Amino acid sequence: MPVPHDIPAETVLWDAYAESAFKNDAAPSFCWTQYAGHGPGPELLGTPESVLEIGCGTGRALAHLAEHGVKARGVDLSPVMVQKTSARWSHTGAEFVCGEVLEVLAQDPHSYDAIYSIFGAAWFTDPSRLFPLVREHLTPGGVFVFSQPPAIPGAYGPQGMYKGGFAGKAMFTYRYSYRPTVWERLLTRAGFATAKAEVLDAPKPGHIGTLIVHARR
Repeated sequence: MPVPHDIPAETVLWDAYAESAFKNDAAPSFCWTQYAGHGPGPELLGTPESVLEIGCGTGRALAHLAEHGVKARGVDLSPVMVQKTSARWSHTGAEFVCGEVLEVLAQDPHSYDAIYSIFGAAWFTDPSRLFPLVREHLTPGGVFVFSQPPAIPGAYGPQGMYKGGFAGKAMFTYRYSYRPTVWERLLTRAGFATAKAEVLDAPKPGHIGTLIVHARR
């Protein structure tokens, strides 16, 4: 049964995140994991001429690609974040769009060589609705890559997540967590030709790893 996301309320949550996460002095950077300098880089996307980042956050990854000649477009739910990223990174040629990812994709006439998410919208959007739309917007042979924390053992499916602690105004969203084999099955059911999901270990033993999922149209 689909989880009823409260998009206006989630927008407030991500606006609050934007105020704390965006740093004007940050440099372009592309990393799939939560550990700086750890794991693969943009090579997982192949050599795309065009990309779409869903849930582009601070825009650093998109700016990195744009500086390397890629036609780079990103979508984020937070108007505050999009205003900040547009002002900071417009000189790179990257384009930032504000909107809910399912709505944006449903209306987007463009196709992309790669669509990706780094701890972004692929973590916070129902995959049964997101994955078919992503596939439709990929060029033949295009790739979809996303990363996020791996599921906590025994805790699978949509899960609520509070923002800012457990006191005060209730701000929350839903994230989606599955075992790697389930992610692969969800992608192939959505029509992807291949799908591979695996957990990359953290650089320090016993720390949280990173789920990295790669699918091809």
